[in-house]
Amino acid sequence: MRILAIESSCDETAAAVVENGRTVLSSVIASQIEEHQLYGGVVPEIASRRHSEAIAGVTRQALEQAGVTLNQLDGIAVTYAPGLIGALLVGVNFAKGLALSAGLPLIPVHHLRAHIASNYIVSPELTPAFLCLVVSGGHTHLIDVKDYTDLRVIGQTRDDAAGEAFDKAARAMGMPYPGGVHLDQIAETGNEDTFTLPHPSVQGAPYDFSFSGLKTAVINLIHNARQKDEQLPIADLSASFRKAVVDCLLRNVIRAMEDTGHETLVIAGGVSANSLLRRRLQQECRKRNWKLHMPSFDLCGDNAAMVGAQGYYEFLVEKTAGMDLNACAAMPIDDHF
Repeated sequence: MRILAIESSCDETAAAVVENGRTVLSSVIASQIEEHQLYGGVVPEIASRRHSEAIAGVTRQALEQAGVTLNQLDGIAVTYAPGLIGALLVGVNFAKGLALSAGLPLIPVHHLRAHIASNYIVSPELTPAFLCLVVSGGHTHLIDVKDYTDLRVIGQTRDDAAGEAFDKAARAMGMPYPGGVHLDQIAETGNEDTFTLPHPSVQGAPYDFSFSGLKTAVINLIHNARQKDEQLPIADLSASFRKAVVDCLLRNVIRAMEDTGHETLVIAGGVSANSLLRRRLQQECRKRNWKLHMPSFDLCGDNAAMVGAQGYYEFLVEKTAGMDLNACAAMPIDDHF
């Protein structure tokens, strides 16, 4: 079964052709990072306009790379939630028009479900059930994946996502967008024990996260140093901040794994590319004899291949949509279409 997938939830316009949910026949991404760097972050209106300009060409290229035509496809999958509403609308409406003209089923895909599915591409042997940590610029969730389309959120951030905290701390340190990537690189050269930073927890919710206080602590530290005309060791501060974030993530992940009895852990999302997070998870899973699955670096960020992977499993349980499908800026992963 071959599915054409379209992704436009933020600042990447992407299309891919995926076979049977596991094999990527093509994957094309048009990134807008250089343009948004001018503003220090994603500008929604600009993102939507660039999607409109790129989506037809990206889709055509994905079909050509896969060596297939529309009449050789079995369906069209598209990210419809969550994300920037204007950006999502471009992908949804393009996919609707394509599906209608080609007479193909339209498959709505939740963005976070797609991130989890990126691991099905990298690890063909991976099957539910497992625990998944989805960690990105906009989301930090602990998800009990019971089956491919049966997922339950057991923990989530109460304020900032981990990726958002990385980006904002990096910006305060003077790093360019996307800050989290630069902070991770600089942290590799620093001493993570230089600064003592808070490790917030949520009382009464052992699997939930809170990163706002940690982010504020770092920003206040930077502001105080500037007021005193002091120079902070940025590499050491980056390393200390990164360690605090990863400590918080691992604390809850280990607790959830032990409580649920899962023996397989999966991570997904943009922050799953973080160097320290990957190393620490490998160490902890090795100690406890847990299986760990991580996406390859090219599948950590937004892409359409992961949409096609999840779209395959949504299609198998007959989750398709009509021409009344609309985009949705916010939607829980366990409240899917």
